[in-house]
Amino acid sequence: GVSVSASVFTLVAIAVDRFRCIVYPFKQKLTISTAVVIIVVIWVLAVSIMCPTAVMSHVKEDRHFRIVLGGSNQTSPIYWCREDWPNPQMRKIYTTVLFANIYLAPLSLIVIMYARIGITLFKSELNVESKNHQQQRHAVSRRKQKVIKMLIVIALLFILSWLPLWTLMMLSDYANLTENQHQVINIYIYPFAHWLAFFNSS
Repeated sequence: GVSVSASVFTLVAIAVDRFRCIVYPFKQKLTISTAVVIIVVIWVLAVSIMCPTAVMSHVKEDRHFRIVLGGSNQTSPIYWCREDWPNPQMRKIYTTVLFANIYLAPLSLIVIMYARIGITLFKSELNVESKNHQQQRHAVSRRKQKVIKMLIVIALLFILSWLPLWTLMMLSDYANLTENQHQVINIYIYPFAHWLAFFNSS
């Protein structure tokens, strides 16, 4: 949880840095000391926002499934690490806070920053077209098109990688799912959704 949150905040920091470098190229560059402060702030925020998860998580034995050991008839229980909140309303509030701070706000910032970068590159391309000869114009145009495409891909990957996990989390808290539906989600769907999110953060 903490490392994933830190990865998301780092993606936002990278987007902001690219925004500053391209949209405001004459502003002072990021110093090492400022970068260190940003890294510390990212990890402090990540730890702070995930603290309730650490406090409320407990290891519980699954009552419905057991693991068969080797070729014998002996079985071993399955243990899950789950959040155990005093009441469902508190869990809903916390899930909503996480959704807003780890998905919605970062997504909005990344999309806004990359959209501004794309607009700036497009405008500068028009200026190049009016000044340079054809060969230089095509070379610059191709480079900028690649950058714009890369920014679009980054934003889309963030959206698509995190959307399944947050959809499942919101469904688990806000939809009236049966016990069987919860089991299907936890066993078959959650692992894939987590893998997608971790893939984007890696």
